[in-house]
Amino acid sequence: MSSKPNSREAIVDTASRLFFSQGYHATGLNQIIKDSDSPKGSLYYYFPRGKEELALTCINRTSEVVAEKLRFHFNNSDNTVDALVEFIQGMASDAVQTSYEGVVPFSFWLAVETSCISKELRIACQSVFKDWQQVVKLRLMQEGSDEQTATDKASVVVSLFEGALLQTLTYQDERPLLAAARLIPVLLS
Repeated sequence: MSSKPNSREAIVDTASRLFFSQGYHATGLNQIIKDSDSPKGSLYYYFPRGKEELALTCINRTSEVVAEKLRFHFNNSDNTVDALVEFIQGMASDAVQTSYEGVVPFSFWLAVETSCISKELRIACQSVFKDWQQVVKLRLMQEGSDEQTATDKASVVVSLFEGALLQTLTYQDERPLLAAARLIPVLLS
């Protein structure tokens, strides 16, 4: 049995890391192939439409990872406020533990950079934000918020943690995320 990782997963892992660290436009397919130790044919076998299809896969993976983390916190907390505070504090902890290199705001690395060049990527990015907002919205509605209030609050919560993460990485300081966590109870009261 081979100990070599699955080429598809290696390609997606590498592309995600490179898209996060240097941006979509600055990341070339040859670099992804080289850094993933995958044969060129593997990239085109798994992603016949090339870089855009690979980016879509990375977008969908990122969406599910964050949505799953949100669900985890909601399932393991008594209320929305505690769950979101723990989720955002976890982001701060991850940022510090990775020396501010392991987490990047989704809006920064892909949504802004790609949404103007590809309708398909823009729609996928919209879907990511909607998915995350939907997770928060449903929990707020379970706790008694009406649909419009839950929708509005969910949108602001996602904007808050994405913006705080951007500041945390820019300053290389966890305080913006910790401030966001402290203000969640005020926002959701």
